[in-house]
Amino acid sequence: MAMILAYWCVLIAALMPIGFVAYAKFAGNKKMDFEQNRHPRRWLEQTEGAQQRAYWAQLNSFEAFPPFAAGVIIAVISGGSIGAINFFAVLFILLRLVYGWCYISDRATLRSLVWGGAAACTVALFIVAAIG
Repeated sequence: MAMILAYWCVLIAALMPIGFVAYAKFAGNKKMDFEQNRHPRRWLEQTEGAQQRAYWAQLNSFEAFPPFAAGVIIAVISGGSIGAINFFAVLFILLRLVYGWCYISDRATLRSLVWGGAAACTVALFIVAAIG
C-alpha cells in the first residue's frame, strides 16, 4: 500500500524547523561559525532582525507540529476521507511555509492570519476524524 500524501506532509512539517534555523544561522549578516556552534542556543538568542525571527519561526514550528501530526494520524485511523485529510495536510504545509516567510520578513499581521489558517487546518483534521 502506498503512503498517503498527508503522511509525507507530517515528515515535511517535522523537518521544516531545520530550514528556519538554517536561515537563522547562515543567511544573515552574522553567520554562525564552528566555535559558536558549541553553544547554538545561546548564539541564536543573541541574533537580531530576520535571523532572530527565523529562530522564532523554528520554535513556533516545533509547537505547531505535535497537534498537526496527531490530527493527521487520528484522522487516518478513524477512517476519515483521505481526500480531505490530504487537502488539509497540504494546505497546512503551504500555510506554514508562508508563515515562516511572513515571520522572517516581518509581516506581523499577515503572519498572524496565516498562523490562524494553519491552526484551522489542524482543527479540521480532528473534525474529519470525528465525522469519519
